[in-house]
Amino acid sequence: MNHGETPRFYPGCRVLNTKALAVLAAAVLSAASADAQQRTIDPGKSVMTVHVYKAGILSAFGHDHEIAAPIAAGTADLAAPRVALSIRASALRVNDADASDKDRAEIQKTMLGPDVLDVERFPEISFKSTAVEAAGAGAWKITGDLILRGQTRPVTLEVRDTNGHYVGTARFKQTGFGIKPVRVAGGAVRVKDEVQVKFDIQLVN
Repeated sequence: MNHGETPRFYPGCRVLNTKALAVLAAAVLSAASADAQQRTIDPGKSVMTVHVYKAGILSAFGHDHEIAAPIAAGTADLAAPRVALSIRASALRVNDADASDKDRAEIQKTMLGPDVLDVERFPEISFKSTAVEAAGAGAWKITGDLILRGQTRPVTLEVRDTNGHYVGTARFKQTGFGIKPVRVAGGAVRVKDEVQVKFDIQLVN
């Protein structure tokens, strides 16, 4: 344009600019909506417990084990839906009510040691969902990858919404993660390979 000429506006430019702004606005709104759906798991109000059951011909002399598994961090996207959480392996605690303090301490040492969780080498346990399937009103079957003792295996959670509490269970075998179930007295007293996890998860408001 020469000096003194009146600026010319081309309709095509206005259309392109309008479309570009519309795409940008849609992207921003989409990102904002996604962020609004993703919420943080509240570690202070969420509870996870691992149950390890006794077996063997002398199982009456052994103990079922109840292990508290505090959640260190996690998020849940209610729109997707998807969930991810992590646990510090060293934070797991044996809560066996029918065991003496000495027995609990020995079980705790064995659990955290190299033959079971090996927390020095594998300090974190984590789960990340890969698929979600509706299982009725307010219920889901969530499949995901559980990383335990450096091994990654698929695990399925059965979850239901109970007044804002996401409660449910999961089961898996220790041997699938390279853990050999503890045996004493030549196997007459041992723990079962399959363990059960129960959880009650709440989200930050």
